[in-house]
Amino acid sequence: MTRQRSSINNLIWGIVGNVATSVIAIMIPRLFIVSYGSEVNGLLSSVRQIYFYLALLEVGIGDAAVVALYGPIAKQDHSSVNAIMAATNYYYKRIGVIYGFSVLAMGLLYPLLLDTAIPYTVCCLVILLQGSGSVINYMVQGKYNMLLRVDNRNYVTTNLGTVTSILTDLCRIALLLHGYSIVAVQTTYLVFNLVKMLYISYYIRKHYQWLDLSVKPNLKAVSKSKFVFVHQISSLIFSHTDVLILTFVCGLKTVSIYSMYATIYGMVDNVITITSNSVQSALGQVFHSDRKRYMELQEAFEVYYLALVFSLLAIASIFILPFMALYTQGADINYVDWKLPVLFGLYQLLNYGRASSSQIITFAGAFKETQWRAILETAINFGVSLVCVFRFGIYGVLFGTIAALVYRANDMILYANRRVMKRSAWPTYRRWILNFGLFLLLVAGFTHLPLKLDNYLSLFLHAIWISVLVVTAFFGINTLVEKTARKTAWFYVRGILDKLRRTRQPV
Repeated sequence: MTRQRSSINNLIWGIVGNVATSVIAIMIPRLFIVSYGSEVNGLLSSVRQIYFYLALLEVGIGDAAVVALYGPIAKQDHSSVNAIMAATNYYYKRIGVIYGFSVLAMGLLYPLLLDTAIPYTVCCLVILLQGSGSVINYMVQGKYNMLLRVDNRNYVTTNLGTVTSILTDLCRIALLLHGYSIVAVQTTYLVFNLVKMLYISYYIRKHYQWLDLSVKPNLKAVSKSKFVFVHQISSLIFSHTDVLILTFVCGLKTVSIYSMYATIYGMVDNVITITSNSVQSALGQVFHSDRKRYMELQEAFEVYYLALVFSLLAIASIFILPFMALYTQGADINYVDWKLPVLFGLYQLLNYGRASSSQIITFAGAFKETQWRAILETAINFGVSLVCVFRFGIYGVLFGTIAALVYRANDMILYANRRVMKRSAWPTYRRWILNFGLFLLLVAGFTHLPLKLDNYLSLFLHAIWISVLVVTAFFGINTLVEKTARKTAWFYVRGILDKLRRTRQPV
């Protein structure tokens, strides 16, 4: 299968999977709030953040393995791939054992630190069940996910994740509606993680018969993991520290409010991440085999990636407050606050606006060279959040995240363009200014329209036509302005159309 065909499969199945899972998953938080209260919803969000931090035990092995695999996969060097995969397997099994003991310790100790009316036993079991899936992942399927990711077969794990997520959520909804305990509801995670483990193992045996993990491991190939680890800490700090600080400073109900907005924006995040991941392995292989061609592709990717990011976040910013008012109606606390979409929107724009530059740094393997920058980002985030949360509450932690991203987004753009690609960073900044200006214009314009959004049907109908206009505006203006990117994109689109035309012709 060609890189182009695989990238298209990754994108199509990723978006289909995201839509399917989002439609069902959006029901879950409301059911938790209504059935168990905001405190239980806050507990689940808090526990998820803890496990994101426990993922640091992986110490960058996965990402280091991905970077090491790009070259051998592009050259179909199975011998080198086996050695790198053997090293990844060696480390992942050790991590799995440590992670298992950590999950047990978390289940026993973390409930003692919480100021909550939820019984200790319930908290303990929820934590253990929540962490069981990651133990399985490290012990069995994690290394295979890395291989599929580099080999441009993300659609395999995406489709599997879609099916198991839908089945998991349907089971959770059924249990919630029939009044089962939160422990019974969380058990579904364990069951369907076992299903995923069995299928991935079967798929690898069938499609990668040449894979041999018994060869001598190439431990040197993943030696950059210690530098990747620093970057993972930085990523976790700005993504997940907010909830932990709010847990201990403001309480679980405030965590529930934060997590609701994070969930809505998270659905947008999923589409953006899927789009990026669908072409990442193809771009990574080209980066290591044809740098001139990569520069052309990267230009086109950045233009249309930014158009997608700004258009989706503009749509989310327009409709999040009317949706939140309907969605949390009857809740035990107020979830509607106009300041939160402003802060969350800026946070997401800065985060994803830097992604194309971050991708370049990753392909170059410049983890050691940029680690002090990641440490500085972490310090800014944690320091500002900790100072501001006591005065500004939920807004304070977002101030910290935004402050760190203002620094790091600019740093990544400058480093990727000047140090790695040896070119000016102005084109990236120019695209940012163009899209941000259009973002402000469209969000301000549509939010002030006298739209009747007092039920889900009217919200959905208005969202359709406004979304079409917003997406058309961003992609249309970027296509008009960016001549080089337009030509590169049209070359590949025309190739896809020609292939489709040939396949439909009678033999």
